[in-house]
Amino acid sequence: MDLDALTAARRQEWARLDTLSRQRRLDGAEVEELVIRYRAASADLADLKTSAGRTQAGDHVSTLLARARLRLTGVPENPLRGIPRFFVDQLPAALYRVRRMTLAVAIGFVAMASLAATWIAGDPAALAALGDEASLQYYAENEFTDYYTENPAAVFAGTVWTNNAWIAAQCVLFGITGVWPVMVLIQNAIGVGTAAAVLFAFDAGDVFFLHILPHGLLELTSIFVAGAAGLQIFWAWVAPGARTRGEALAQEGRALGTVAIGLIFALGLSGLVEGFVTGQPWPWAVKIGIGAAALAVFLVYMLVLGRRASRAGQTGDLTEYEAGARRVIAG
Repeated sequence: MDLDALTAARRQEWARLDTLSRQRRLDGAEVEELVIRYRAASADLADLKTSAGRTQAGDHVSTLLARARLRLTGVPENPLRGIPRFFVDQLPAALYRVRRMTLAVAIGFVAMASLAATWIAGDPAALAALGDEASLQYYAENEFTDYYTENPAAVFAGTVWTNNAWIAAQCVLFGITGVWPVMVLIQNAIGVGTAAAVLFAFDAGDVFFLHILPHGLLELTSIFVAGAAGLQIFWAWVAPGARTRGEALAQEGRALGTVAIGLIFALGLSGLVEGFVTGQPWPWAVKIGIGAAALAVFLVYMLVLGRRASRAGQTGDLTEYEAGARRVIAG
């Protein structure tokens, strides 16, 4: 098939389809004409894709057909109908896609936090640089644990939730830089390692783990996922494959941007655990068990439901109809 010849022959018909689909009011004859031209353009698009693959002309016709389809069907899909699809298909598929990167980020984070804790706790000069002995001892014996009980549980839970959600959103949204997620992860790893070093230096290592684990299991996992999503968006820009960099960024940004939304709920759950469980005078086995259960729910959603959604062809991206043509062509 001669692509240029088909384009020249159909240009006026496609222009007429565009005019009808944009027209505010249509009478009966014009509606019938719109349907006929919609069917004809659909056949043209099928010929273009079969014979020439993806082309500029094909993208242009795809855009015209999307507009005409919306004109014929009336109104867009009710947004409320997209909520189940988001939580059952798109979000778990997006989380599943970053599972390997999440594991790599988690290993790197734990290694860096452990290195910082070992170095500071084992070097008197490094420990002294953090403050005088009395201040550090007060932090280890009082301030570290008081942090979880000095404010009302609801206020504390809301504060840590919004703070952590903002950190996770930054990792995803600024992931394209490749630097921001790494910087956030390093800062948090050093912060955790430093706190651990101070408590271990004063023989309170058990206090550190008993206060971190109940909420930290899910909270840190969520931060790992956010960092992984941001780095994967950056990698799409570095190595787009057969796609253009713009297409790769658009697809990965749409797909993995859902992760930022999903982590709001995961961090909300960890915030509830931190605000209402960590500081309670309950047996530590119960508190850590609650935190482990919260993490288990998240991992099942990410790995089990995510695997099922991935096998069904979901990537976390919008549907082809919602996303439209990858490249808009004028004319």
